[in-house]
Amino acid sequence: MQTTGYAAYDADTPLAPYSFARRDLRDNDVAIEVLYCGICHTDLHIAKNLWKDWFPTSYPTVPGHEIVGRVVEVGKDVRLHAVNDLVAVGTIIDSCQHCDQCRRNEEQMCRQGPTLTYGGADRIDRSMTYGGFSKHMIVRDNFVLKLPDGLDAARVAPLLCAGITVYSPLRLWNVGPGSRVGVVGIGGLGHLAVRFAAALGASVTVITRSAAKGEEAQALGAESVLISTAPDAMAAAASSFDVIIDTVPVGHDMSPYIDLLDVEGVLVIVGALDTMKGFSSLPLITGRRRITGSPSGGIAETQEMLDFCARKQILPDCEIIEMHEVNDAFDRLEHGDVRYRFVIDMASLAVA
Repeated sequence: MQTTGYAAYDADTPLAPYSFARRDLRDNDVAIEVLYCGICHTDLHIAKNLWKDWFPTSYPTVPGHEIVGRVVEVGKDVRLHAVNDLVAVGTIIDSCQHCDQCRRNEEQMCRQGPTLTYGGADRIDRSMTYGGFSKHMIVRDNFVLKLPDGLDAARVAPLLCAGITVYSPLRLWNVGPGSRVGVVGIGGLGHLAVRFAAALGASVTVITRSAAKGEEAQALGAESVLISTAPDAMAAAASSFDVIIDTVPVGHDMSPYIDLLDVEGVLVIVGALDTMKGFSSLPLITGRRRITGSPSGGIAETQEMLDFCARKQILPDCEIIEMHEVNDAFDRLEHGDVRYRFVIDMASLAVA
């Protein structure tokens, strides 16, 4: 299948049009016309090779792993999807399917490594995978998600990465009525964490450096705001949270947040792929507190999240852009100038 998209050809030049061939459709594959694709901070990191020390970029790379599209063809063994279905694809498009993690529906933890939506290697022919900044995708059927009725397709895409990244730890740590949840930062991840935790019945507090975020936090569903730069307020909030979702995207000092955890509370890092500053083990030991991390979720859990969003009418706040605006969007994303996610209307690719 010949298709077109936008690719990063190297770390220093803007993304530009790229024509390439998708692999042939296999018996268990779904071919998708991409309608919308979200822009994730990961796309920026990969395009600019900012993770070169541990995940170097192979160029050219076509970013995009928050994808909403329409099925245009299916392999002969596909039973889960049909032509014209509205579907979604997230950060992974295949896995070994037989290790212990895959068998427990945690394909993102595949022992052999999941196949990434872009920048990965196809499990059969080892060709490089290209992402959703393109007109078409070919994905193994088990990794294609159903788009529930009642969701605005133009705003769903960020749920496929940002959404599941914060939904998964909330579910893992049993957040529900009576839970006390803190969310550090209101951004692409944080605003969804607030909405999910509130919809699950938790009491939600946004932890932020800016008092001006108060009205914004409450509009998202938070009950209160804790100013992390106010020592008296932080001291008064000690031992008052069961779960804290830390969405800060860079390395930082976690010590102030550890002190906010109650006995057996958990601090979940979802934003920073970075070196973190040291901290004292004393509050961990004396309060049996935990620090952990969380990637995206498995396919079944991602479908659960989409269905939950349809029931609760949870969607990210998005700015819809055209394909030719992607480099400006990358620049704005780098400077935090978006509220809260960019989504590309891929119909604009034909005229980009």
